[in-house]
This record gives sequence, structure tokens and C-alpha cells, in this order.
Amino acid sequence: MRSLISFVLLLLAAVASAISVTGERLLVVLDDVAEKAAYSKFFGDLDGRGYKITYETPKSESLSLFKLGEREYDHIVFLPTKAKGLGPSLTPAILLQFINAEGNILVALSSKNPAPTSIVSTLLELDVHLPPDRSGLVVDHFNYDVSSAAEKHDVVLLPAPGALRSDVKDFFSPDAPNGELLAFPSGLGQTLGSGALLTPILRAPNTAYSYDPKEQAESVDDLFASGKQLSLVTSVQARNSARLTVVGSADMLSDKWFDAKVKKSGDKSSVATLNREFAKRVSAWTFHEIGVLRVNWIEHHLNEEGQSNQSNPKIYRIKNDVTYSISLSEYAWDSWTAFTVPANDVLQLEFSMLSPFHRLPLKPVLSSPDSTTFSASFKLPDQHGIFNFKINHKRPFYTNVEEKNTVSVRHFAHDEWPRSWVISGAWPWITGIGATVVGWLAFVAIWLYSKPVAGGETKKTR
Repeated sequence: MRSLISFVLLLLAAVASAISVTGERLLVVLDDVAEKAAYSKFFGDLDGRGYKITYETPKSESLSLFKLGEREYDHIVFLPTKAKGLGPSLTPAILLQFINAEGNILVALSSKNPAPTSIVSTLLELDVHLPPDRSGLVVDHFNYDVSSAAEKHDVVLLPAPGALRSDVKDFFSPDAPNGELLAFPSGLGQTLGSGALLTPILRAPNTAYSYDPKEQAESVDDLFASGKQLSLVTSVQARNSARLTVVGSADMLSDKWFDAKVKKSGDKSSVATLNREFAKRVSAWTFHEIGVLRVNWIEHHLNEEGQSNQSNPKIYRIKNDVTYSISLSEYAWDSWTAFTVPANDVLQLEFSMLSPFHRLPLKPVLSSPDSTTFSASFKLPDQHGIFNFKINHKRPFYTNVEEKNTVSVRHFAHDEWPRSWVISGAWPWITGIGATVVGWLAFVAIWLYSKPVAGGETKKTR
């Protein structure tokens, strides 16, 4: 009996751990609940990872994202709808309120259905721009699937995205040992503003472009965007680390393209698609299953012999030697692991008043299976005042780490100054004082103990 209870508890623990760190309640908004059958594998993967999925239509009277000021759901998935609006429960203001309440949103678009005005307005608030007609089509006459898009060239084939930069971790590239490709069918491209919160996950090939499929002219003069200007999958991470992802092709998430074989123009053989693994990684990032950092503890203390080693004191003295340490963990799928800074990146500590007096790299000094401790030692500046130990680590695809510890830095106390005889620069002055004192004492001694010289008697005359 005891072994059975232990097994059940372990099973429940495993299920509970295999979900997002921000919650398991997932809302899926679609035109008709029956449409979920076309995405059964995508939703099956989410269900297998522990999410409790609720399916609703925009017209549902019971649909509400908040109840008594609290979120009813932790995450939302929007699939394409034929409706121009999403109703009073899904207005742009409510969706932005949901993001401000640390909720996460995955938006899947399609060139077959114009994007709802609520979605368009929400994306505009985040500086993500869709074509003016809200239904532009991305095509590529060089990188397309010859079997399913021989005429329209609207099934764009491209490799896994790879790392954004050399100092950014790659979360979205599945292994492709046999040259597997991503299929992007009937997609709606986006252009991005210059906001620091925007990061493209998947960009279009250089030969791709977006146009209005309703225009039947042989040549397209007015393009929405082309090449690397087009983002096919876009990520937005708010300052509170809430996430919104825009997938330009909802068909990319469908069962049809999870198991499809595609053949690129000019290739001799067909290959499988990477869509299923890519969709898993994109949804996992959006719902805080990967790319999540946690601060376990922070400590700063004196690093001097003969001084008390109190942790996190509120006051230091100028020119003190101090050590600052921070412990970080990274959530990866179902457990907390040790955080490793990418090879060309650095975790920095600022010691600042109005501006940084020190900006120092934090080096890993201790690692365990679930955390890494980073540390730096330095000498406080010769400046008194109110200072901050500050960590401001903001990197693409990682949650933000913002930590600030305020301390006071005082002058030397009257009994902490070094004595004058210790200071070599004071030795000439001390010598001068000594010479003056010795000379004065010698003069006084000579004056007091010297006998006056005897003088001869003189006779006074009138």
C-alpha cells in the first residue's frame, strides 16, 4: 500500500512539474470548437505537457479573461477566425491588460482569413505591423514546395532559424540530420518596429516577398515587404517578462504539415518537415517552459581580514574591499537547471550612484545541478553617498533579471584614519616639528644654565 501511494505521489509530482512556471490554464480561441481536430497533434502535445486546455469561440457569452481582478487563464492561443472582431471580452485593452498581468499569448495568423481588428490593434500597440489589407501572402519563387505549391509558390521552405547572434542562446532550432526543412504555408508576414522588446524568431528568405493575393496583375508593383524585412514568426517580451508570439502561418501548426514530406525546388529528394518540433519549442518559449531565469539569493559582504563578515550590511566605508554574489537558475522544460551564460555574453554587476562607478563581469564560482553562483570582488570608490548593487540582465529570449540592493557608503571615522607616522609623506613635517622642539629645548637649556659673563668695575666721574 505504501509503495502504491509513493508511486501515485511521484506520478503527480512528475505531472505537476511538466508545465509552465507561470501556470497550466490555457485558453484556445477559434471560430468553431470542431476546428481543433485539424490541430489535434499540436494540442495533444500541449495536453501531454500538462496544460489544462479550454476551447472557446469569440462569441461565447461565458468567455472572460478576468474574474474579480484576477486572471482566469495563464495563456491564450488565437487561431484564425472569419470574424472581423473578437467581441467585448477580447478587446485590445483587455488583451494588453492580460499581458500586463503577466499572461502569455500565442497568435496564429493566416493569409486565408483577414486578421481580426482586435489582434491588429494589439499588435500595433506592440509595434508589430501587418499588411494594410490584413491578408497579405508570403511567396518565394525559389524556395517553395514543388508538390503542393507548384503554381502559387506560397509554401515557403526554409531551414531552422539558428541563433539570432553569437551571444544569444538558440532555443528554436530542432536537429535536422537529414536536411529537414520548415514549411511555412499560406503565411502572413509582419514587419517590426525598432522597439527593444521585439525579436524575430524566423525571418523570410532573401527571395521571399509579401503581396496582396487579390491583385491578379502579373507584376506586383506595391510590395508590403520583402526578404529579411519580413518576420514570419515574431516574439515580444514585455518588461514584466510576459510573452506574446506571432506565428504568421496557422497551417504551420496543423496536423497536415506536422507529418508532411516536402521537396524544395531544385532538390532531388523529399524530406520531412521540422514543424512539429519547431511548434513545440515556440509554444514552450511563449508559455514559459524555456528561457526562464530565477534569482535564488543575493549576498554582498566585506572581504577584509579582521572585519566582521556580516551578510548584506546596510552601510560600508569608502575604499572597503567587498564581494558580491548572486545565484541564478534556468527553467528548462520540466526542471530548474544551472544557468550558463552564452559564450560571447557576460553577466554584469553595476555599482552605481546616479551613474555607474563600477561595471564588472560576474564570473561563475560555484555550480550545482540546479543553480550557478556568480561573483565579483572590488574596492569601493573614494566617494561617500547612497549606492546600488545593480543587476540589469536583459537578453533576447530570456526573462529579465533586474535586482537592486541599496547601501550607504560613509567616510572614515575619526579613529579609522592612518596615524601620521605611518604616512611617508608626513615624515618631513614630523622631522621639522622634532627639530623645532629639540632646538627650542636646547635654547632654553642654554639660556637657563649658562652663567653670565663677569664684567669689570668702572668708576663714575662727574
